Formats: sequence, C-alpha cells, structure tokens
Amino acid sequence: MQRNIVRCGLIQCSNALSDVTRPVPEIQEAMVEKHIPMIEDAGKKGVQILCLQEIFNGPYFCPSQDPRWYEAAEAVPGPTTNRVASICKQYSMACVVPVYEREMSGVYYNTAAVYDADGTYLGKYRKQHIPQVNPGFWEKFFFKPGTGGYPVFQTKYAKVGVYICYDRHFPEGARCLGLNGAEIVFNPSATVAGLSQYLWKIEQPAHAVANGYFMGCINRVGTEAPWNIGHFYGTSYFVNPRGEIISQASEDRDELLISDLDLGMIEQVRSVWQFYRDRRPEAYPEISRP
Repeated sequence: MQRNIVRCGLIQCSNALSDVTRPVPEIQEAMVEKHIPMIEDAGKKGVQILCLQEIFNGPYFCPSQDPRWYEAAEAVPGPTTNRVASICKQYSMACVVPVYEREMSGVYYNTAAVYDADGTYLGKYRKQHIPQVNPGFWEKFFFKPGTGGYPVFQTKYAKVGVYICYDRHFPEGARCLGLNGAEIVFNPSATVAGLSQYLWKIEQPAHAVANGYFMGCINRVGTEAPWNIGHFYGTSYFVNPRGEIISQASEDRDELLISDLDLGMIEQVRSVWQFYRDRRPEAYPEISRP
C-alpha cells in the first residue's frame, strides 16, 4: 500500500466569556482570541488541514430563541473566516472555519468556510438538516436549511467534505460526500451528554465504513450559562475507513487533537469492500420521495 500521510487537526474549545449578556461582538472577539494560540500551535506542529468546532466564535446560543444573536451572523467569506485563513496561510495549513452566516437580512445559515493552504477561499458548506429538539436545540429559529448540496473541496493535501452536527444522523448526505469524492469529512458539532451521546461513537464510524473515507469529528467542551442545557462532552476524534477511532480528545478540556491520516488506506479498504461498485441506486426509490 502506497502511503500518503496528511496531518490533520481538530480544536475543541469551551466558551471564552461566561457572561453572555455582554455585547455580542465582544463575546465573539474573546472566542477568536482564545482560538488563535491553538491555531498557531497546530501550524507549528505541522498540521496540514485544521477544522474548528461548530460556530466556533461564540457560545452555542440556540437554547435561547433570542433574536439578539442574529447580530452574530456575518458574511462568508467574511472578516472572521478570512482572519483565521490568514493565520493558517502562514503555516501552509488548509482550514475549515464554521461560523454563523448572514446571506441577507433575515436569511441566516449554519455554515463552514473552506480555505486552501495558500489562503484561497474554496467555498462553503451550509448545514442541511436543522433540528428543533427539546431540550434547547431550537435551531430552526436561527438557521435556514442549507443550500448548495454536498460539495467536496480539493485542498493542497486532500479532498475535503463537511457535514455539520445534526447532519450526522442522516446517512444520505454522508453517502453524497463519498460519491462526490471526499477523502476526509469533517463534522464540527455542539452536542451535550444525554440523548445522543451513545450515537456519537456509532454514527460517524458507520459513515466512515459505509463510504470508505476518514472523518474528523469535533465537539465543544464545558457547560454554557445561562442556558445550562447540559455538558458539552468533547471527545473529538478521528476515525479511519475501517471504522476504527484512531485518536480521541478529552471530555472536559480545551484541546488540539492531531492525527496523521494515511489516505492510502482508502484505496486499500475500497479494494476489499466494494460498496460503491455494488450499490443499487435504482433499487432505492423510497429514499428520494418526500
């Protein structure tokens, strides 16, 4: 097997300011400033592709249904995503930067911008599946369902796809990313202990196996007041095309997780498990029905 090693990194992080009554731009700036040393550390350690957590530059505000948080939305590409990309460019590091996107007044998306190692903006993925789940995941108040399908971005190092948080419960989009050529799929998330925690280490390894690619799965850490919907339990991880978790972060601290992914394994696994050859799309018409 010919080796093709790509060093990837995930950053899981707790909210920088516990007082979320402070001005939204101040809260966001504090979170960006908290990330910068971790981003630079990734670059110094040779990370080639870096992914941040879901809406990385603030708290997970979706338990609130407070229109005040619309102020957190911004253009993509925009000042925050470009700022992160400019830091990554210094280290020839491609990056996935999830933020709250403002397309126009009243139209907002949960989005991840993708930049190449030279700072070139490659495109965006908008979260397709929007939950409205008790307790506290009132995302339909804040986000419009994504447009643009399931793009794959050719970076200097690998073909990268993005799936965001609740998307991971839907195998259809994960398959589309594989069909579109993804070698590594990043899933930035914000999920708390309880209802779906047992799924955290089931679904994404299943996607990796079914589609023969690597996944990098990120969850934030800590408990965020004043909502206190639960403990964001971290445990970000990388999983290979065999469904094996090859590295994992802690449950309760800010952390940069680094893993060397051998893309040669994709060819090896797909030569054994011929899922793309043997799939029968004409036999699954129910999947495309409303």
